[in-house]
Amino acid sequence: MARAHPSLQNKRILVTQAEDFMGPALCQALADHGADVVEDTLPLMPTGAAIEVIRNAGNVDVLVANLAIEAPSTQAVDVTEDEWRSVFSALVDPLPRLVKAVLPGMVERGKGKILVIGSAAALRGMKRASTYSAARGAQLAYVQAIGVELAKYNIQVNAIAQNFVDNPTYFPQDVQANPRFQERLKREVPLGRLVSPEEDAEFAAYLCSDAADCFVGQVFPISGGWATR
Repeated sequence: MARAHPSLQNKRILVTQAEDFMGPALCQALADHGADVVEDTLPLMPTGAAIEVIRNAGNVDVLVANLAIEAPSTQAVDVTEDEWRSVFSALVDPLPRLVKAVLPGMVERGKGKILVIGSAAALRGMKRASTYSAARGAQLAYVQAIGVELAKYNIQVNAIAQNFVDNPTYFPQDVQANPRFQERLKREVPLGRLVSPEEDAEFAAYLCSDAADCFVGQVFPISGGWATR
């Protein structure tokens, strides 16, 4: 087990969609660093779901908004209204609801953190990803805006924008085993491999800690160099 980081001791950290995307790796890393982790798996699309999630979690020191769906790969000209609205209702709409529900407690206590696990698809153009990229971009824009707005309350809001990170939602084992995917990794990702879930989760744990109090409304790419090459 990793040595507990003092700044995560006694912190109550809520992780949404804990069984999906980066949820399992995040919950493990945060617990290893001494946090009291609340692993929530409730669907977040219903309007009142966020209030229920926060109420069930109790006093939350850190909210980790881990939101994911299977990414559609529709050509832009073929995107339907239903696809557009369903993607935004899953990835974007829950975010302000969660924030509004968790903020009163954080403001009252005079501190808190919100970390959004987003996607680097919002940082670099990708074919057949207009709906997904737009929704992920909305997440990051929201983080930047509320990050500067909430800083005065000693609440830090940041995001990880990731791609080519090993996770069961977007890079399941059958995809990783495909030789064509391995060739793509070597061709497109300077790192030459997927970022491990542990590497990603350890950075997330740092952003949840008191050591990261200086970061305000920032978006951190984790993509093995794909987003910044």
